[in-house]
Amino acid sequence: METVTLYRPTGPRELKLVEDTGFLRWPPRLPEQPIFYPVANERYATEIASRWNVKDSGSGFVTRFEVKREFMDRYQIQIVGASHHAEWWIPAEDLEELNDNLVGRIQIIASLGDA
Repeated sequence: METVTLYRPTGPRELKLVEDTGFLRWPPRLPEQPIFYPVANERYATEIASRWNVKDSGSGFVTRFEVKREFMDRYQIQIVGASHHAEWWIPAEDLEELNDNLVGRIQIIASLGDA
C-alpha cells in the first residue's frame, strides 16, 4: 500500500482533541472551517506553527501522518506562496473519510513556543 506523508501545524486545543483519539483521527472542523489544510512539507508546517499557533496560543506543534495515496490522489496540491508553501485543500465533509484512510498514528515531530 502506497501512502503520502502529510504535515499539519497544530495548536494545543486541536492537539488535545487528536490525543483524545489516541492520535488516530483529526477532529471535525468547526462551522467556520470549511476546509482541512494539511501541508506537504515540514518546513512549511513549522513556519505556520511558529507564526500562527505560537502567536495565538503560546505554543504550536508540527505533526506528521500518512494517508493512503489512493485517497489523496483525489486532491491536487495547491501552491499558496513560495514554492514550499504547498498544501492540500480537503473539504470538511471529506475529513472523516481522510481519517478512515490514515495509516498509523498522527505523530508530533516538533513543539514550539511554550509547548
